Amino acid sequence: MNLRRRLLLATCTWSATATIGHAQTRRDDVTGRFKKVEGFDFDKLPLQDAITLVHGNGKRRIAVFSDPRCGHCQRVDKDLKAIGNVTVHVFLYPVLGEESVAKARNILCSARPAMNWEQWIEKSIDPGTPAGRCDASALQRNAALGKRYDVSGTPTLIFGDGTRVPGAIRTAWIEQLLDAAERR
Repeated sequence: MNLRRRLLLATCTWSATATIGHAQTRRDDVTGRFKKVEGFDFDKLPLQDAITLVHGNGKRRIAVFSDPRCGHCQRVDKDLKAIGNVTVHVFLYPVLGEESVAKARNILCSARPAMNWEQWIEKSIDPGTPAGRCDASALQRNAALGKRYDVSGTPTLIFGDGTRVPGAIRTAWIEQLLDAAERR
């Protein structure tokens, strides 16, 4: 093969490799892909209306608006547990119909909401209807909170720095956003 053809082949190979490498890097980098909630202060979230789950040391933190019947919410919950070292504040946000509202109410009003949430979301173990009276007003407050933060569906993740992510994203991206929020 003459020199000219070898140079052309080498140039094409290098260019293709560089392009694929660049595309891969861009696909794996989450920087700047999502908007931040203006004026967001994680410390001012009404955590009394959330179900709090601590995975590992709980050092990092995230708020998740979640519907009990949302399949993508189940995946995000599983991903957050696998990532570890995160405190997850689940704001029940039933948007998928009356069954979701009933399920959210039953979980919220149970004796152990965090345990019942995890059993429902991971194993589909129904918490049943709680005995006695139930104050499910947190569901209305969560709806108002979601509206204030422009939550239009579930899951919606809000990281410690105010980055809002609508929908389920890759585990690696969740990890990057948790780390970025912790640095700020």
